[in-house]
Amino acid sequence: MDSSIPKLDKLRANPQHQTQLAQICGTDQLFRNRYQILRTLGRGGFGVTYLAKDASLPNSPVCVIKLLCPKVSNPVVLQRACQRFEREAKILSQLGSHAQIPRLLDYFQVDGEFYLVQEYIRGRTLAKEIKSKGTLSELEVKQFLREILPVLSYIHEHQVIHRDIKPPNIIRCQDDGRLVLIDFGAVKEQFVQVSQSTQRGTTTHFVGTLGFAPPEQLALRATYSSDIFALGVTCLYMLTGKPPMEFSYDSTTGEVNWQDYVTVSEHFGKILDKMLKVSVRDRYQSADEILRILNLEPYLGKLSDCLHIQPRLSELPDEAALLARNGYLPPIVRAAIAIRRWRARMMLRDRKRKVEQEGELLINEVN
Repeated sequence: MDSSIPKLDKLRANPQHQTQLAQICGTDQLFRNRYQILRTLGRGGFGVTYLAKDASLPNSPVCVIKLLCPKVSNPVVLQRACQRFEREAKILSQLGSHAQIPRLLDYFQVDGEFYLVQEYIRGRTLAKEIKSKGTLSELEVKQFLREILPVLSYIHEHQVIHRDIKPPNIIRCQDDGRLVLIDFGAVKEQFVQVSQSTQRGTTTHFVGTLGFAPPEQLALRATYSSDIFALGVTCLYMLTGKPPMEFSYDSTTGEVNWQDYVTVSEHFGKILDKMLKVSVRDRYQSADEILRILNLEPYLGKLSDCLHIQPRLSELPDEAALLARNGYLPPIVRAAIAIRRWRARMMLRDRKRKVEQEGELLINEVN
């Protein structure tokens, strides 16, 4: 990888350099003697994404080129950005072995700008799907979670936080219908940190999308649980068709009042509530935890029956109550009450142990 650092101020003052890919877009001219730029796919605060063909390979397969532009001109700082970019690109390359994450095909830097070349996923984003077909049912959203949560668990196991989960970043592949998670923010956040190391008062910059990013991410303290919050907001969009800014929020807690816009089952409502907690401590800590609870739903009736087969300890005769009614309890009656209460405690202990064992068996069967 070429790590030479040119004089960026002069290069970026050159309009031809600033619009290099834009100028050759739609022509037969090749970028780096390899990529034919077909069209622009999108623009953001960190750069531009292009659809391209790799002319060096048989049949010129289609790919995506992401141009990332860190807002720094200091050569020393840019060298640091180069090192972080390479490290994060290697991580993305490892993640690409998963069928629901685009493969990283190449990465390089040219004149202080950074490029990622990734597999192109043919299909529509969830955002476009909802706008076209309408909102989804609770059952469909649950199925969505069962498909996407294993991917989230996979990237978290590799110590990566996506940082920008939202409907436009989830694609339904038209070839086989699988969900694909795109546009990881890991590399972008490295650029934010590099830029902030040379400036003051830039703490409002963050990687993510307002409304989908939880408070700790806005404060540049993203955790794995931050992705879970964003996934919860994505579920709300799928159920209601409303972006997060259209919801009302509790003025005291900051929690989203999603129940005013959609009705779901009690079990799923509890799952959504916990995914959307403002406090990280109150939120789910892992994708696997949500998946286990979702998969337990068909067995909740059976577990409920187990919890009500024996009388509660509080329902047994209370010695003080009997004393109040009768005025006096002989020693033999006191002993009988003590024995019954001891037996009840043993029954409760055994029942709890049995429920825990059955719960573990059900989880193992589901998994």
